[in-house]
Amino acid sequence: MMPPAIGAGGAGFRARVLGRRQIEIGIALLALLPLALFVLYPLWTILRESLLHPDGHWGLDYYDLYIRDPHFRQALLNTLSVSFWATLATVVIAFGYAFALKRTQAPLKWLWHSVILLPLFAPSLIQALGVQFLLGRNGIVNRTLGTDFDIYGFWGILISNVLYGLPHAYLVLMVALTGADARLYDAAKMLGAGGLRQFLSVTLPGARYGILSAVFLGFAINISEFGNPMVLGGDYNVLATEIYNQVAGQANFHLGAVIGVLLLVPVLVSVVAEKWIARRQPPISAQATPYRPARSWRLDGVMLVFLGVVAMAIVAVMGVVIVASFMRLWPYNLSFTLQHYRLDVPGGYGALWVSLKMSLIAAAIGVVVATVGAMIVQRLSSRLRQVLYLASVVPAAVPGMVLGLGYVLAFNQPSIPVYWLYGSILLLSLCTVYHYHAQAFLIATTGLKQIDHGLQEASQVLGAGVLHTARHVTLPLISPAMASIGMFYFMHSMVTISALIFLVSPGTTPAAVSVLLLNDAGNWPQAAAFATIIMVTIVAVIGVAKALVWILGKARRSAVVPSSSSHVNHS
Repeated sequence: MMPPAIGAGGAGFRARVLGRRQIEIGIALLALLPLALFVLYPLWTILRESLLHPDGHWGLDYYDLYIRDPHFRQALLNTLSVSFWATLATVVIAFGYAFALKRTQAPLKWLWHSVILLPLFAPSLIQALGVQFLLGRNGIVNRTLGTDFDIYGFWGILISNVLYGLPHAYLVLMVALTGADARLYDAAKMLGAGGLRQFLSVTLPGARYGILSAVFLGFAINISEFGNPMVLGGDYNVLATEIYNQVAGQANFHLGAVIGVLLLVPVLVSVVAEKWIARRQPPISAQATPYRPARSWRLDGVMLVFLGVVAMAIVAVMGVVIVASFMRLWPYNLSFTLQHYRLDVPGGYGALWVSLKMSLIAAAIGVVVATVGAMIVQRLSSRLRQVLYLASVVPAAVPGMVLGLGYVLAFNQPSIPVYWLYGSILLLSLCTVYHYHAQAFLIATTGLKQIDHGLQEASQVLGAGVLHTARHVTLPLISPAMASIGMFYFMHSMVTISALIFLVSPGTTPAAVSVLLLNDAGNWPQAAAFATIIMVTIVAVIGVAKALVWILGKARRSAVVPSSSSHVNHS
């Protein structure tokens, strides 16, 4: 009688395993559905538009037409050239800045750290506006020195892209320079290595993966940047502006799709390379001794000057935009006025309310999507986890303009069930959510990895279900990461331009896009005013959000302590 019992038990076990496997597959498919709809489907429509001809046949004719055109070939070469040099300059400056803060005794480190992050709080084209006000034909430099320096073209794009990319590269390099083992520097000194030799043999090799990550990240940002070339490009065409000209200017969606695919390829390669390199970064050894830089008056002094020059450049470029917004007619009439803040243009302050609504919706949806997605990935088996993880980070390789064009082609079709989304603020929010989904997903994943799995296991051992454990254990523990995701989405939604430029309509034009349109129309004083309003709004909202998080955290800690004390006294 034993064999049949064992066989029945084995069959039951196999049935339970199969049932669990089917549930996992179902959950994975549900998690993949929104990614497929809002990322993969738009990308497919772009690829289809670039290959499908009006007569119904498929082919590479549009690619051949593009490659044969000298104008488009020059735009491709211009894009690669300015992106290469901007990336090189960005990484060199960002590395020097991070090195000064991590490996020297330069004073006021909190100030220098805050200054280099300022470009994150403004639309990317504020760098272009600032460079224009300082170095343009009627800028401060030309008027003061009597020169005729022309900033429009290669140099204008280069300078503004470097300023915009600095905080992104800096944050990567700060992490790379944080984990240093003092024993390596002690060994180098014992072998007679001086400061330069230590830098070349210890510092650079130790940060090599971070440097390469910053290079590929910077290249991906520079090659897909739209706002700066739009303001300062002049006759120097790049792929991002060519997409806009083909689609918005000539309604040539086929060539726009071809350019989008060509722009997607180098960005995809850069992002994949950056992720691969980041994974190869070795962890800090448990035996490592924290490195504390010794004071060197010469090195500290040189790096302090370097910090000051870079910080002054950032403050000058962003500050001149704020100052110009209060001048009657920059730079001819410098009398104080508030007239530019009246925004007496169609829509006026309505664009700011559109941005606020869009950003708040994006923050709410983004927190849920990123957190739930990360929690699902954590609980799946290895193969399903890899598939869903890969799908979740794919958006990092999609330039904003390419995703925005994909949304136009995908959702502007009355035959599809979600056509009602087109032209709504909700679609703008969803585009922003999935444009930045990879970064938010990784923040949530990092937060989940910091949780002691023993807590979740203990909850389930005591009889709590998965949903109860998630609600009462997991979510409270990752609430700081969720708050970070919400602030991340709000900040980027307020300043993004490229992903939304094709989706705007008279009633759904965000503030950042309005700044671009105002500058395009020659109304740059009001463009400066609106850019200033965006910066102030972001700082105010993020400040309030951080204060609320701090207050709630303090209240939660205060509630825990008395509860624990009363329990001890009762015992």
